[in-house]
Amino acid sequence: MNKTILYARVSTSEQTSDHQLEQATKAGFQIDEVVTDHGVSGVSSRLADREGGRELLYKLRDGDTLVVRWLDRLGRNYKDVTDTLRGLLDKGVTVKTVINGMVFEANPRSAMERAVRDALIGFMAAQAEAQAEATKEAQRAGIDHHKAASPEKFKGRKPAFDRDQFKQVVALLEAGQGQSAIAKATGVNRNAVIRIAKNPAKVEAALERWGV
Repeated sequence: MNKTILYARVSTSEQTSDHQLEQATKAGFQIDEVVTDHGVSGVSSRLADREGGRELLYKLRDGDTLVVRWLDRLGRNYKDVTDTLRGLLDKGVTVKTVINGMVFEANPRSAMERAVRDALIGFMAAQAEAQAEATKEAQRAGIDHHKAASPEKFKGRKPAFDRDQFKQVVALLEAGQGQSAIAKATGVNRNAVIRIAKNPAKVEAALERWGV
């Protein structure tokens, strides 16, 4: 039995896939299953490299329909989006968007329909990449402005531990020690230990900004 699967990618912790499902339902789609990637950028990761993306590609079969809010959910890199779309279409999967109700048929009825579909794929993918580049440029401009206006604020909160403590925490985490035990052994707050465990590179970058 053919299925209609919604793929929802949310790039920040403040976003949820529920909103994208609600939009799809309001647009008249009967969704059988939802596959989600949380906290994943469409700029820096290909669909096939994401956990949810791999699950999606595994589940989709000939005759199924993939629904996405817009093509930027698949990715924001021109080549990645076009390769992904064409791979899905070749597999027999029809792709539909919630915004503007675009339909990319897996099996066009004529050569003309195929030509129009393929031209549209290229245009939409290029638009997604251009939008991503514009967003990145605006973010860079905003960051540069705030760095100049308030360098201390840009640094963020100063870590309450030094680099030696950071290295001790990382070493103990790699050794499999518990977070509470690490906090007691190093004198680093347990919440800080949790932050280091989740994203040591981010914490190390904060130490760099503060010259610690």
